[in-house]
Amino acid sequence: MRVIVVGAGVLGLSVARQLALGGAEVVLLDRRGAGAGTTATTFAWTNSSRKPDPDYHRLNVAGMAEHARLAGQLPGEPSYFPSGALQWADSAHERRLADNVERLRSLGYPARWITAGEATRIAGDLRIPETITAIAHFPGEGYVLPDLFVANLLADAERHGARLVVGEVVALDDRPDGVSVTLADGEVLAGDRVVLAAGRWTQGLAAGIGVDIPLVTETGRGAQTVGLLGYVRSPELGLRCVVHSPGLNLRPAAGGQTVVQALDLNAEVDPAAPPAPDGDLARTLARRFAALLTGRPAHAPRIDLRVAFRSLPADGHTIAGYASARSRVYHLVSHSGITLAPVLGRLAAAEVSTDQEQDLLTSFRPTRFTGVRRSDFEVDQRATTLGEQ
Repeated sequence: MRVIVVGAGVLGLSVARQLALGGAEVVLLDRRGAGAGTTATTFAWTNSSRKPDPDYHRLNVAGMAEHARLAGQLPGEPSYFPSGALQWADSAHERRLADNVERLRSLGYPARWITAGEATRIAGDLRIPETITAIAHFPGEGYVLPDLFVANLLADAERHGARLVVGEVVALDDRPDGVSVTLADGEVLAGDRVVLAAGRWTQGLAAGIGVDIPLVTETGRGAQTVGLLGYVRSPELGLRCVVHSPGLNLRPAAGGQTVVQALDLNAEVDPAAPPAPDGDLARTLARRFAALLTGRPAHAPRIDLRVAFRSLPADGHTIAGYASARSRVYHLVSHSGITLAPVLGRLAAAEVSTDQEQDLLTSFRPTRFTGVRRSDFEVDQRATTLGEQ
């Protein structure tokens, strides 16, 4: 079987690797190269913290478990860290955290209350403000180093015969006898199946073959698809797990550095005029980061900013499958790409190569949108909140 995978983010790489492992001839296409799109701008927290839909929660839990299995198979340095995660709450947010902990415990999801002393031992040398009234520990969660994860997935896919081609896809052709992909330079590649895993570009490519893949596409100031990440170059924190505090989320990065995120600031982000390194948003992130340090830094934290774009299906849930029984184009797009990449790669590859439907994906077919008004399934357009990233 010859399969063309469009999009070399974590989803496309994961399914390409699995298909290659199964013996398929795989060509992986991306207009900028592996991991250069949404994957490059993700907080990369593996979790199922606030996924109230039961089927989506089960899929995310399966994604977390799949990460552990995949970590033992990939070459290269470790890119997945089952570090656990901490959520801190002040009096204004304690009830919401308590309700979520109770809900997750009822589902068998590991969650426990801990003291500030325990939190410091788990996370590292952080100052926990006196305003914090509750701390929950989620030992099954973790994080990924996206650049390293992409490199490891690509290396293993190529080791099993997959081939990466850098080129922009401008059109798809879906016929009963096969599929083809046309590149911007005029080259046409033919195959037996296409996996369309192009993230936020999926909707436009699918429309060319008459398929509606409804995504949230607004990318202006304060749009739900837009976020902001800070990469702290100094001081080095030595953080050991993911931390969510009322004003700042943190995860470890390579070399003792830290990735930070303040969800309430996303409404101020305009991709057309990216935040300046010495502007108000940068100063706010630096001030909040400094407030969590146990000692006074010798200089203000140095933080590089990066505007992030999310791939967001219109109802917030993963899309996985064919748009019709006759189609040979398999659509794969998700808002939880980092958490779900390993399990979606395995399940989608199984469906593509064997035509056997996988139970975990039953609720996530693109056909669920058929005949439904967009206003009936659009996600809440308010700012994205913790666990809904």
